[in-house]
Amino acid sequence: MLRWTITFLIIAIIAAIFGFGGIAGAAAGIAEILFYVFLVLFVVSLIFGRKPKV
Repeated sequence: MLRWTITFLIIAIIAAIFGFGGIAGAAAGIAEILFYVFLVLFVVSLIFGRKPKV
C-alpha cells in the first residue's frame, strides 16, 4: 500500500511540473488518503499482531 502512495505522489509531482493542476491535485489527494489508510493498517497490525504463543 505504501508503494501505491509513493506512486501517486510521484504522479502528482510530475503532473504539477507539467502544469496539469487538476490531475496533480487528484493524485495528491489519492496519495494522501492511501497514506492514512496505510498508517491505520500499520498501527492495527502492530497492536493485534503481537500475541504471545500459547
